[in-house]
Amino acid sequence: MSAKLLAEFFGTMLLVLLGDGVCANCTLNKSKGQNSGWIVITAGWALAVMLPAYIFGGVSGAHFNPALTIALAVVGKFPAAEVPGYIIAQMLGGFVGAVLVYITYYQHWKETPDKAAKLGIFCTAPAIRNYGSNFLTEVMATGVLVYVIVGMGGVKAADGIGTLVVGGLIMGLGLSLGGPTGYAMNPARDLAPRIAHAVLPIPGKGDSDWTYSWVPVFGPIVGGILAALLYIAFF
Repeated sequence: MSAKLLAEFFGTMLLVLLGDGVCANCTLNKSKGQNSGWIVITAGWALAVMLPAYIFGGVSGAHFNPALTIALAVVGKFPAAEVPGYIIAQMLGGFVGAVLVYITYYQHWKETPDKAAKLGIFCTAPAIRNYGSNFLTEVMATGVLVYVIVGMGGVKAADGIGTLVVGGLIMGLGLSLGGPTGYAMNPARDLAPRIAHAVLPIPGKGDSDWTYSWVPVFGPIVGGILAALLYIAFF
């Protein structure tokens, strides 16, 4: 169990380090990747999920996502007793990954006056704020994610095929469904870095938008559970 929890911690840490890192690279002033655009961000996030999944898939199943862990437990594909430990490891990993992004781009925060841009590196925000619509978007995006993973039988690192599929899935979701909310699909990817944003001494930062923070937490959890139940009901 300790190996599984360490895998979830380091896997989620690497996911957030690479994922939030590509957002920082494309957003912060005087970064070499500034204004690279949405394609670079979606590709970066695809690799951010795929690489740790390849490393740790054979150890912990490479959840790195409380919504996936909960969904798998609900349909009996993951032991319910292990859910709390997985979620704690994922949240801690997400927080540490965000701190590492802060350190990596330390010289660039003070060069970027846009408070919303700084927050957007750590967590998601809606393009058009409508909580009901934003919630449904996260439900659908995470639903597709979990539906595919359950259909594959989980992420396995034995031959790498599962991790490649997941990487392509993440990029496809970003390209197709990422526009309205930034496709959080993962409380550990959104809430943990949001907490890091709140506590880190980022120069000129604004608030952490806690009024929206429930959407990328509960939307993915609901979407994941519904998708897993749907797949099990039919197949």
